[in-house]
Amino acid sequence: MRRSVLSWLSIVATIAIWLILIGPLITLFFKLSPSEIVNALSQPGAWSPLGISVASAAIALAFIVFGGTPLAYALARSHRRGLRWLEAGMLLMLLMPPLVIGLLLVFMLGPLTPLGELLSRVHLSATNTFFALIACEVYEAVPYYVLGAQSTFAGLDQAMLDQASLLGNTPCERFFRISLPLSLPQLSSSLAIAWARAIGAFGAVVIVAYHPYGLPMQVWTTLNEVGLSRALPYALVLLVVSLPLPLLAYTWSRFAQR
Repeated sequence: MRRSVLSWLSIVATIAIWLILIGPLITLFFKLSPSEIVNALSQPGAWSPLGISVASAAIALAFIVFGGTPLAYALARSHRRGLRWLEAGMLLMLLMPPLVIGLLLVFMLGPLTPLGELLSRVHLSATNTFFALIACEVYEAVPYYVLGAQSTFAGLDQAMLDQASLLGNTPCERFFRISLPLSLPQLSSSLAIAWARAIGAFGAVVIVAYHPYGLPMQVWTTLNEVGLSRALPYALVLLVVSLPLPLLAYTWSRFAQR
């Protein structure tokens, strides 16, 4: 009898949690009509923020993958003290509020800083430019990928890697032949989370890269200038772009585990 009651309580709690999680999505679809979506997205320049967000997030993600994957592997497989400081830095970036990240980026990459002067010599600026938008997205998204990838690499079977070493595989060969193929499903999940985080970056962007407008900034400016009803279509586009990849990666990861 007690087990039956606990089962029913578990079912009710699960349903309640799902309603809480998807409630805002349901509300969004009920608040929008097809005519409102068409009217908002048919305005001149309405699709420009989508292109800017997708392009900047894709570039940021490429940088995160090529720079973050070796770092995550080193954090997982090496015990050097210097790497622990990098791990602490990643945790700090994960826990730091995005607005604080934006403020720190201004003091680190602003035009009057040493790094800002170096960037100006190659005709780049880390404030209110497409490059600044990419930098904000990298800083907001990279810890989600690196820490997730680190956990994945740390869970690999050490005995299998040791056997590969006995067979004459170099560390680089072990990575590309064993570690990376076995980790791809879980890495895809971390990458998809980083994608959603990058394309939805707002806290640092509103301080460092107000222009050019990506989708999050378009939602914010439309909300302030016109109102909530006109901002909702852009919010819907942002969800359509950011959510499918994490859902597909999660499905692939669960399938691969089975």
